[in-house]
Amino acid sequence: MPPAFPALPRPRPAALALLLALAAPLPAAEPAPAGRDWPAYLGDAARSHYSTLARIHRGNVAALRTAWTYDTGEKGEFQSNNLVIDGVLYAATPGRHVVALDAATGRERWRFDPKSENDEALGRRLRGVMHWADGADRRIFTAGATRLYALDAGTGRPVRTFGENGSITLGTGLRGGDGPAVAGLNTPGVLWRDFLILGANVAENVPGAVRAFDVRTGALRWVFHTIPRPGEPGAETWPADGWRTTGGAAPWSGLTLDAQRGIVYAATETAGPDFWGGRRFGENLYANSLIALDAATGRRLWHHQLVHHDLWDLDLPAPPTLLTVRHGGRRIDAVAQGTKMGRLFVFNRETGEPLWPIHERPVAASEISGVRAWPTQPVQEKPAPLMRQRYTPDDVSDVSPAARQLTTERLARAGNYGSFPPPRWSETILFPGFDGGFEWGGSAADPDGILYANVNEMPWIHQLVPTRRDGAVVAFPQRQYLIHCGPCHRPDKTGDPANGIPALTGLAARRPRDEVARLLEQGIGRMPSMAAVPVAQRNAILDHLYGFGPAATDRPAPAKAKAKGKAPDAEGDEPLYTFGGFRRWLDAEGYPAIKPPWGTLNAVDLNTGELKWKVPLGEYKELTARGIPPTGTENYGGPVVTAGGLIFIAATADEMIRAFDKDTGRVLWQAPLPFSGNATPSTYEVAGRQYLVISAGGGKSGRPAGGIIVAFALPE
Repeated sequence: MPPAFPALPRPRPAALALLLALAAPLPAAEPAPAGRDWPAYLGDAARSHYSTLARIHRGNVAALRTAWTYDTGEKGEFQSNNLVIDGVLYAATPGRHVVALDAATGRERWRFDPKSENDEALGRRLRGVMHWADGADRRIFTAGATRLYALDAGTGRPVRTFGENGSITLGTGLRGGDGPAVAGLNTPGVLWRDFLILGANVAENVPGAVRAFDVRTGALRWVFHTIPRPGEPGAETWPADGWRTTGGAAPWSGLTLDAQRGIVYAATETAGPDFWGGRRFGENLYANSLIALDAATGRRLWHHQLVHHDLWDLDLPAPPTLLTVRHGGRRIDAVAQGTKMGRLFVFNRETGEPLWPIHERPVAASEISGVRAWPTQPVQEKPAPLMRQRYTPDDVSDVSPAARQLTTERLARAGNYGSFPPPRWSETILFPGFDGGFEWGGSAADPDGILYANVNEMPWIHQLVPTRRDGAVVAFPQRQYLIHCGPCHRPDKTGDPANGIPALTGLAARRPRDEVARLLEQGIGRMPSMAAVPVAQRNAILDHLYGFGPAATDRPAPAKAKAKGKAPDAEGDEPLYTFGGFRRWLDAEGYPAIKPPWGTLNAVDLNTGELKWKVPLGEYKELTARGIPPTGTENYGGPVVTAGGLIFIAATADEMIRAFDKDTGRVLWQAPLPFSGNATPSTYEVAGRQYLVISAGGGKSGRPAGGIIVAFALPE
């Protein structure tokens, strides 16, 4: 059985403190929690989601009213946590434009369109921007497609002295000597002194990294490889040259900073391919890990891997939260990391020691020959998981007799192994599911050591689809589609339209082949660029989609592509199976096929590790009208906690924003939104008036989509 923590060299606390002092000789104060402004993504670099403002409090929150709205003119998954600095609000729109608004009125000051600089598909899901200032030099950093732009905060014009005429390539530092890779960014990084520190969104065959750039020039300062190179600590947990044959393990969900200590924390994703581990045997450090790095050098200080050899797409979904707790009779500066499984791991942020013991628990072995699931997974003693960990007969749905029958029969047929089902051909209920548990919105923490988190309790269906039948390899075009496109668009091409993944059936009647060929190469929306996939394989995908039959390209791609570290091309290198697609398990009425609650808001006392309270988050009014207590809904976006004793959160599928009493979980105020607020709110003060602002864009959980910013305030 492997040790609870991979045994890599780790400095002793005293030595670590000395090293940090030498690495950071200049004084650096811990940034104060958000107050008059909301100056950073999720409020501050500690990702605490906390504001010291208290003009809106328990006694008057019921009087909140809409103060202003701003329509971006776009629609999509509007997930921007908006910055507010010196009375100006900065937002990333659904189409990755940046707008600067008067924070008191919503009047537009300027707008930046990255297409004015580079005409490439921009992508969506940009969760915010970054702000940096040094005297009169004030900059906004934003990502568009494959580039990061530096903008003058006052005008929105590119800062031409940054990078290449105002921008840098987001793939810089990912491929080493092979040059930049294709990469994007959907979540802000952190700024420390004159370092701009970023994660990345990468394809499954591009190795991830944490990188620091010079905030003024864009020059690369350091790189930490999350898939180690030969000779780097952790390389022994991979096959030889693992960094050349796989990718992923990137911290796409954002970074967290302890500015006083000069430590940056990264939470990483699965190594690629997400569901096939045959070419990446071993634990696969630093995938699915919380990593503490020296912000000045990128040197690893400590890490904990929270999923070993992930075969289930169990990324760490949000940046960790820094807070201070009382533990063992003393105050400890801690870092808390939530997982898709609804588990919460808490560590001493300086030494990496867990506040409560972590044990390795056995999990089911693979049922597919040649696939090696890791035999154990880490489980913490405290806090208890914030959601159910298995779907049992007691969890069958009770919202209707039909739902009860459906869930009872399917559970008996499919069974449930929790979040670590053995790789197998038949379908299994995955619960906790692919989207959490914890989600990318993150957790809020107050100075009392209480952490507030919303979680999903949505069952999904897990199934693997073989790329070989009766010992024979599936025809090359279909095989390439199954490997590269099937996990999202599903093996039968039906997609997941309710969540922005279009069906590909009948594609030839809707889009010309050459247009789709360009989209495969460039990427669009949620789909990453496939430029690193050899042309022969991309052409084979097109053959399968356009019905040209297997004969045209029923052959492997040229072997020379493999030598360059590209996607696998020989039949023996390709996965034995592909993923059967992301499938929520819903009943016939469209509700989650499990007994409620389906979404909850939780308060956890991290001084003791005990749950303080749990309440449903969200409501389906039609079910309430049938006499069913509020069920909670699937939720995306995080909470904000304030010195006024309030938690503000939207996130739900019922197009509402709510204020909860932070001590009891009681709803004190709620208001309708034009679209679901699938973002984390911001709160700020202008001219003595406190505002609450949310990006309302919907587009999740099958809900209508738009792009409107809504600000609330007390009557003047």
